[in-house]
This record gives sequence, structure tokens and C-alpha cells, in this order.
Amino acid sequence: MKHAPGFLAIVNDAKSRVAETDIDGYKKMLADGLPHVLVDVREDNEFAAGHVKGAVHLSKGVIERDVEARVPEKDTVLVLYCGGGFRSALVGDNLGKMGYTNAISLDGGWRALKESGVELE
Repeated sequence: MKHAPGFLAIVNDAKSRVAETDIDGYKKMLADGLPHVLVDVREDNEFAAGHVKGAVHLSKGVIERDVEARVPEKDTVLVLYCGGGFRSALVGDNLGKMGYTNAISLDGGWRALKESGVELE
């Protein structure tokens, strides 16, 4: 997918402040038993079509409104994924502004997760 330059500019700006991991880093987190919440920030229809088993669904459109009720501890490790890693970076940046200290954007997103061998629903 070719993204608009303005969108890429704000994504790159957000990525300058947001921690990222790739699928290998995420699989290492799983293997090491690192406590975390996996958050799918895609749209409702994307989540309904398939997602990682156990993922919490808080779409980019509502996460800032709803996250504090779902994850009140702001030091919780949150691994955020979208389709490829752009929307999750934007969400991670906003969560940082809200005081969440361990938001991590998953580079490669859903596309990488589907091919990784993690359990899907």
C-alpha cells in the first residue's frame, strides 16, 4: 500500500518517540514470559476478520478514550499492532502523552503476526 506523504510524516515523527519491536523481538518476549498486554488497534472489521488469540481490541479510533478503564496501570507493557506498524506507532505516541511508559509498536503488524506461528483467532 502506498501511503500519503502527510501520513508518513506524522508516522515517522511518532516513531521518533515510540519504542518498536519486530516479530522476532515479540516472539522473544513470549519465549521469555514477559508480562504484557497485546493490543490490536485495527478497525472493528479487521479484528473480526482475524486477530491474535488473546489480543485486546482497542481500535485507533477509541483507544485513548477507553484504555484507562481496560489497562489502568500505566507501567504495563503494551504491545500494539495494526496492519503493518504505522497506526500502532501513532497510538503508542498518544499513549505516551497519556502517561503510559511501556507502549511498544510492533513493526510488521498483522501481516508479520499471521506468518509468525503465533496462535490466531
